[in-house]
Amino acid sequence: MSAVRPNRLPKLERFLPSHRHNPTALRLILAAQLRRLRAEAGLSPKEASARLDCSASKISRLERGEVPLRGRDVADLLYLYGVDVEDIDESRELVRQSNQSGWWHEFDDVLPKWFDKFIGLQEAASLIRTYEVLLMPGLLQTPEYALAVVQGDDRLTDRQTIERRVELRLARQEILDYPGGPKVWAVLEEAVLGRQVAERAVMYRQLQHLAALAERPNVQVQIIPSDAPKGVTTGSPFTHLRFDPASLPEIVYLEHGSGALYLDKERETERYRSVLDGLLNAAECPEASLKRIHEAITRYC
Repeated sequence: MSAVRPNRLPKLERFLPSHRHNPTALRLILAAQLRRLRAEAGLSPKEASARLDCSASKISRLERGEVPLRGRDVADLLYLYGVDVEDIDESRELVRQSNQSGWWHEFDDVLPKWFDKFIGLQEAASLIRTYEVLLMPGLLQTPEYALAVVQGDDRLTDRQTIERRVELRLARQEILDYPGGPKVWAVLEEAVLGRQVAERAVMYRQLQHLAALAERPNVQVQIIPSDAPKGVTTGSPFTHLRFDPASLPEIVYLEHGSGALYLDKERETERYRSVLDGLLNAAECPEASLKRIHEAITRYC
């Protein structure tokens, strides 16, 4: 190995949201830096694994943040990639922090394993763009509406589990109130406003809540009228997460009945950016959308 060690590990703390401890984001940011440094060192995963006498699949799992990081593994990789010794020493503390529990692990009893990553990513994002076809986005739901949605899941029959799921959903919404938190941009089909998932009084309060949120500077809501020309669409809800450009790549989150997909390859995220552009072309502007929300409110009076 070369005695010259010009590479530096960025001060990763500046990429993290200051309002909450976020081990998931830290692990993923560290993983992304490992991938970047390996590429800059001109090594493939197979070549890096050969140098460290481990499997190439282990290198790939570490770089995707799929497994907990170990201080020794990270230090060995950073040394191989020519990172400054002082930064290697500092990385051990970052690895330790990345293996701590986030606030949401208090809900491990009701938290699906595939959803853990999404909460951490959502908290670290600078922009959350979400498209919904039938339901209000979780971040914008009232407690009563959230309860009705969770109760609608036939797989959940235990009252305590249902209440804990709702409690978790409401806890996630706190990111809307933190300084420096993400901006939320919701694009909703008009059917979301008209679909009565709970009694009329609950729907009335939910739409009032949506209208109030839409007037906040960190929330933007746009409605796609039911009679709007349909452009490019997936037909299914998805969430697009954008981060500080130097921390994580854009990620698209797709949830299905028994799990979720996390897409981060450029060709995948580019496709969903195009889909969002098409949806926004069909959507009304924020002002007209707010007026449409108020019109929907009158139908539940």
